[in-house]
Amino acid sequence: MNVNQQPHMASPYGQPQPGYQGYPQSGYGGQHVPGGYPAPYAPYNGPASAYQPGPPQGMRGPPTSGAPPVSAAQAYSQFGQGDIQNGPPPLGAPPQRSVFSYTGPPMQQPPVSQPSSFHSGPPPPPTSAAGFPPQGGGPPMSQANHVAPPQPGMLAGPPVPGMAGPPPQPGMQGYPPQQNGAFGQVRGPQPGYAGPYPGQQSYGAAPPAQAPAPPAPKRLDPDSIPSPQASDIPPVQKTRHRIDPDAIPSPIQVIEDDKANKGSEPFVTGVRGQAPPLVTTNFHVKDQGNASPRFIRCTAYNIPCTSDMAKQSQVPLAAVIKPLATLPPDENSPYIVDHGESGPIRCNRCKAYMCPYMQFIEGGRRFQCGFCSCVTEVPPHYFQHLDHTGKRVDCYDRPELSLGSYEFLATVDYCKNNKIPQPPAFIFLIDVSYNAVKNGMVRIVCQELKTLLDYLPRENPDVQSNIRVGFATYNKVLHFYNVKASLAQPQMMVVSDVADMFVPLLDGFLVNVSESRVVIESLLDQIPDMFADTRETETVFGPVIQAGLEALKAADCAGKLFVFHTSLPIAEAPGKLKNREDKKLVGTDKEKSLFQPQVSFYANLAKECVAQGCCVDLFLFPNQYVDVATLGVVPTSTGGSVYKYTYFQAQSDQERFLNDLRKDIQKKVGFDAVMRVRTSTGIRATDFFGSFYMSNTTDVELAGLDCDKTVTVEFRHDDKLSEETGALMQCAVLYTSCSGQRRLRIHNMAVNCCAQLADLYRNCETDTIINFFAKYAYRCVLNNPTKNVRDSLVNQCAQILACYRKNCASPSSAGQLILPECMKLLPVYLNCVLKSDVLHPGADVSLDDRAYLRQLVSAMDVAESHVFFYPRLLPCDTLPVAIRDSEERLSKGGIYLLETGLNLFLWVGANAQQELLQNIFGTPAFGQIDSNMTSLPILDNPYSKRVREIVESFRAQRSRYMKLMVVKQEDKLELIFKHFLVEDKNNSGGASYVDFLCHMHKEIRQLLS
Repeated sequence: MNVNQQPHMASPYGQPQPGYQGYPQSGYGGQHVPGGYPAPYAPYNGPASAYQPGPPQGMRGPPTSGAPPVSAAQAYSQFGQGDIQNGPPPLGAPPQRSVFSYTGPPMQQPPVSQPSSFHSGPPPPPTSAAGFPPQGGGPPMSQANHVAPPQPGMLAGPPVPGMAGPPPQPGMQGYPPQQNGAFGQVRGPQPGYAGPYPGQQSYGAAPPAQAPAPPAPKRLDPDSIPSPQASDIPPVQKTRHRIDPDAIPSPIQVIEDDKANKGSEPFVTGVRGQAPPLVTTNFHVKDQGNASPRFIRCTAYNIPCTSDMAKQSQVPLAAVIKPLATLPPDENSPYIVDHGESGPIRCNRCKAYMCPYMQFIEGGRRFQCGFCSCVTEVPPHYFQHLDHTGKRVDCYDRPELSLGSYEFLATVDYCKNNKIPQPPAFIFLIDVSYNAVKNGMVRIVCQELKTLLDYLPRENPDVQSNIRVGFATYNKVLHFYNVKASLAQPQMMVVSDVADMFVPLLDGFLVNVSESRVVIESLLDQIPDMFADTRETETVFGPVIQAGLEALKAADCAGKLFVFHTSLPIAEAPGKLKNREDKKLVGTDKEKSLFQPQVSFYANLAKECVAQGCCVDLFLFPNQYVDVATLGVVPTSTGGSVYKYTYFQAQSDQERFLNDLRKDIQKKVGFDAVMRVRTSTGIRATDFFGSFYMSNTTDVELAGLDCDKTVTVEFRHDDKLSEETGALMQCAVLYTSCSGQRRLRIHNMAVNCCAQLADLYRNCETDTIINFFAKYAYRCVLNNPTKNVRDSLVNQCAQILACYRKNCASPSSAGQLILPECMKLLPVYLNCVLKSDVLHPGADVSLDDRAYLRQLVSAMDVAESHVFFYPRLLPCDTLPVAIRDSEERLSKGGIYLLETGLNLFLWVGANAQQELLQNIFGTPAFGQIDSNMTSLPILDNPYSKRVREIVESFRAQRSRYMKLMVVKQEDKLELIFKHFLVEDKNNSGGASYVDFLCHMHKEIRQLLS
């Protein structure tokens, strides 16, 4: 299993510095990890001597945001902490806010209006063991939580003498509880762990992932603070003073609260400006005039009336739009409206389509546009009388007058060159070079296509698909196949002049599957044998796409190319590339060049593809660098996808590849699409993110648009908005369905406008903000050093929270971190984006992986970006309640399932009970579990059934198939697994959640002072 395959390996926050040459890591063969930690952040086993409160210096009180509903005490107990109390005694207080105290006097009861806050009291006596350190002395926070000993007032990192796992839930018998230290108490050695001393290879010793990290951005000279090594610290004090991770906002708590509060009632879209349930909540949508959150999610549902207010708050105004999203079975797909020859009714001036925001006047003879206020005549065939409220009497019979989402059948005027489109075609282009044959890819693809051709997309499941198919293979030259139904055997035609690509046959290349089935199957049987003994290692790539494009041009239709490719195209041909992988550029100003395409050839080719409606899906099987940044240009510009199977091995990767291929071929897709977003006066769409092409500033062009692709749109003010009218947006997508029908899909959205900042902060959606920030940052790395990109993200986040603190929160001491209720998870999620492999790579993350993830995230919807940045971690004995992504939450006696959206890990603790192992793996011995297994044995017991069901349900929710990896504690794979425990400090310098929260607080205080 290679490390590079794992997407999203978190990464450094300050690059390692000389002075500490790596240290042996238990569980990874004990070899030195290159680079290691910078000296001041050496591996750390807990805080140093007791606090001597010093005079307050620049040190800020540790931030945290509103955690769970108020009492910090029950912070997390509801989920897996049994009845252990963390923190001060619960207070009766309004659920809108939570208060956390450092030390000192009892907390005041907060005023209701105010969301989560931290409170700081006077410094404690030196021996106080309470949770938060005082504000006083200590190094200035810019070099904050670095792992020097906590000096007076400095935050101590999480002690990990023994890892405390959440005890079993009441009612789960048979698994011994693990101790969990209460708030601020000394954590004694845990049962089953050796004592914590550095260098020990036991799991109990503080693992590298736990050392609190330096939140890098503005670091002082690390040498200015003495830094005794962890071994100099008396053992007793190692376990004292720390911010209790249970007293800071918990993503799990927020997710569970939302499920409890919003999961039972249907979400009715008729009310303007209400935030929908979170993406992690299962809910039913009733469309009553605004698009379902499955189609559109906004960063804010209350947008500022003026641009000054928007600038002051720094909250991004954006919408993540997924035009062809798949709906659950119990929700209706958008209705199709046919207005006949005359086509859809539109505003004369701004060309917005008829929707619930149009106001009928003069007895129904004219309508006033909700977007531009222009008045348009109602065509006679569309006329209808109004009722006493001014609504048309047929309002509820017409989807376009009563629903947020619907489709119009488009007339011939909406078609390219004013002619009805031909049905689309799928062309399969298979690399048959040495690597592709040797790793089994060619045989697997040919075998699978025989079955898959029965599952091409269709509108009506009872009718055959009318998508035509074609086949070609290639290495240094291209081979086209004539599979005409009248032939006894397929015919092969070779084009060796790759510099001037053409398709050597017109009739017989694109065929109907049912007519040519016998010839196609014969061809797919022959291809693997034909190239079985090939010695050709070089490939071309540009001419392959050109060939598919020429074939679609000749057939005068749109379509999709499925390209199966293995290596860097170094053969002499247009689009030839050279190996430019250079790890030395990482972290320098030249790093951005690695994300940019190597040559301009592919951008020009992409433009031609989009003009023809030719979408490209690329399946990569690399064994070394293939320059994904360049090869991915055509797929990501045409609305296509890139799939990557590094070090592909038929046995272990076949299942993932075939599931991806099946889903990709069968999913709902539109061709030759153009999307335009119209807005009411006062705001306009200014920026777009995703996999598409734009030839002007308004039209998003997609050669292909499938049900998983999103387009993210940012809005800016160009005038004042009014609180009465709110703001409107209409997303219209013109596309050709897979049956060849031209359609318009319309999504409408109305949001509120506010003159008070407090209203803006009451109605934001953090998951969507993070989705936008990630896409924005991942695009910025094309032109900026990654450090600058990270710094600007931290700065914008600090400005958002500082603006709230200054303008919306009631006055309180500066030692408090006060966060808006709906944004209390902004710091933890933003830290995950900052630590992601694209912005902060570890030494083991390849450039191709980073380019691949950068492209992948650009078209992700909110649900996928959520689990990608903050993976889901479930204990197998208490399914399905998740726990937080931290090693501290793992119990040595447990088994845990971790989902990232791209991978599934099953982590097995070394002391896992025999009964549990027997139930899940069919063997009672930890040593006998095969860590190479990729699927769980089917055993006849409720545990086995439950775990397998959870795995399948996770897979069903994602657009890509997640391969299951079994990770045994202390195994070499464990490093990869720990990389996804995003609340912890990581090996490459990314800060822990606690440390980043402190850093955020310091940044906010700097802005406020």
